[in-house]
Amino acid sequence: MPELPEVETTVRGLARFLEGERIVRVAVNRPDMRRPFPPQLAQMLTGARVTGLSRRAKFGLIHTDRGQTLVFHLGMSGRWRIDPDTPGKHDHLVIETADHRFALNDARRFGWVDLVDTDSLPAWPSFAAMGPEPLGEALTAGHLHAAFAGRRQAIKLLLLDQRIVAGLGNIYVCEALFRARINPRKAAGRVSKPALARLVPAIREVLEQSIADGGSSLRDYAAPDGELGYFARSFDVYGREGQPCRRDDDGIVRRVVQGGRSTWFCPCCQK
Repeated sequence: MPELPEVETTVRGLARFLEGERIVRVAVNRPDMRRPFPPQLAQMLTGARVTGLSRRAKFGLIHTDRGQTLVFHLGMSGRWRIDPDTPGKHDHLVIETADHRFALNDARRFGWVDLVDTDSLPAWPSFAAMGPEPLGEALTAGHLHAAFAGRRQAIKLLLLDQRIVAGLGNIYVCEALFRARINPRKAAGRVSKPALARLVPAIREVLEQSIADGGSSLRDYAAPDGELGYFARSFDVYGREGQPCRRDDDGIVRRVVQGGRSTWFCPCCQK
């Protein structure tokens, strides 16, 4: 599933060609995504000028001069294609400007889009209860310490809770916990303040490195220009079950299941 770095890479790729442009045509080719398209989406976007693009958690935002924002979620296999050579079977939504065509392609159809009044975005149901952005200043060791106080759940599971931190996914939580030397199975309320002080910069570092590398291309993901992300080459633990730890000569990466999802870690150096 595309996570925060993949969405950020997508937004930056789209912005190069879409920001400041006027939308001249919108076509809904296949309405069978996870949620129905907003009624009259094509009519409401046609003629609008794109004033900017941004990201909130794992959502991409395309802002327009009509006071509305197109919000998109890439689901498990979604991606935007810029100026595709041929129409795709799974191009659900196509947006055209005078110079370019942008196709939202989603073979597995778990993605979706919505059209929201820009001023109402903070109160939009998917955003209203979200925690701070992991790359923003609001994410601090103090915030995590307060959120984890008295909690017996494993820290790995709580870091995936979007109400605590917005946008963190399985890959990057595993990698950040490794960098911070924290055992993913440890009760969140028992993680020390010094450990949380290591975790916050570790989260930022792993996300920023992945964004710089174009994200992690696993299965279907690719950037809008078709380039594959190569952060997967830098994984320390994710997907490396049975392989030597990159930090501890005696460590072997293990995989366990937490909350129905795989977790990879080194039991020797993550305490």
